[in-house]
Amino acid sequence: MNNFLDSIFLDNSIQDYLVVGLVILGIYILKKFFSKPLVAAIILFLKLAGRQIDKKAFNDLILKPLEQFLIVFTAFIALISLKFPRVFMLSFYRTDTQTILERMGLSLVIIYFFRLLIRMIDYLAYVISKKAGEESGQEENQLVIFFKDFLKAVVFIAGFFTVIKFAFRYQISELLTGLGIVGAALALSARESLENLIASFIIFFDKPFAVGDTLKIQNITGTVEKIGLRSTRIRTNEKTYVSVPNKQMVDSIVDNLSLRTQRRADLKLELKSTTNAQSLQALLDGIKKILQHPKIENRVLFLGDIVQQGGYLVHIEYYTAPIPAEEFNQVKQEVNLAIIQLMENLDIEVIGARQGE
Repeated sequence: MNNFLDSIFLDNSIQDYLVVGLVILGIYILKKFFSKPLVAAIILFLKLAGRQIDKKAFNDLILKPLEQFLIVFTAFIALISLKFPRVFMLSFYRTDTQTILERMGLSLVIIYFFRLLIRMIDYLAYVISKKAGEESGQEENQLVIFFKDFLKAVVFIAGFFTVIKFAFRYQISELLTGLGIVGAALALSARESLENLIASFIIFFDKPFAVGDTLKIQNITGTVEKIGLRSTRIRTNEKTYVSVPNKQMVDSIVDNLSLRTQRRADLKLELKSTTNAQSLQALLDGIKKILQHPKIENRVLFLGDIVQQGGYLVHIEYYTAPIPAEEFNQVKQEVNLAIIQLMENLDIEVIGARQGE
């Protein structure tokens, strides 16, 4: 038996292969028995430090990446303990197959480690967002989401340079020097992205609008669904999804409809010149009563100038609280129907009518 275990195959003994295989199989089988106690210990330590921990979210977001990192890390350490078979050793252009495979393995370890860091950022953002949702408004919650995306981008870039530095043994300073040759071109191409990134910080700190606000910018009207690093996503009234660069959101005139103190309705009635003064007065008195609607806060009503066609212009303007659009449209409908009914009763004919908001 010992002779069999000591047998050499591809420059390693059978015993070495068995040890490596058992280590990898063991860590795969015991990962839940090892990672869960480790997570429990981390949660206990954080609770003792006075931190609130969401155990379910911690397990959902961090446990699986942690298990995968442990498996990849253990497999890498176990495999590099073996001698690389000479039969597979091929040299070409300043490197060989052993170096390539080792660097690929180390790259996987680094990638899974930084993937674990990204999931930790997701967890921290979830905890902070949950706490912000209980204690503050939507603005703070969106700020957390923004910085979560920003930190994940920073971690991604750090992971990329870490792979280059430690896996491929390439000096970052040399890489940056090499990039300096095309630095001008890169700066020009990245200028717009940098401007949008700066504009996103301006949006979050100046707070002209937040997620959930209804905006009117240029010819777009809709509700803000997300403020990202590069653009703001708006769900339009036509239910389309529009991405507007943050630079335009900062440079353009943005009408935040959600911050208005009242909603305005405007109606102009052009009456025939044959309408007598008594009918006009009855119409104005009747409209005044109609505008005593419980949801109308302010109202303006007057008989305006004589129109070009030789008729009379009745100007009606009223304001409600900043109620939802459906409720506001219902108020307009009730007012319009009542005015139509009033004009029918008074036998008043209309040349034209214009309504706005």
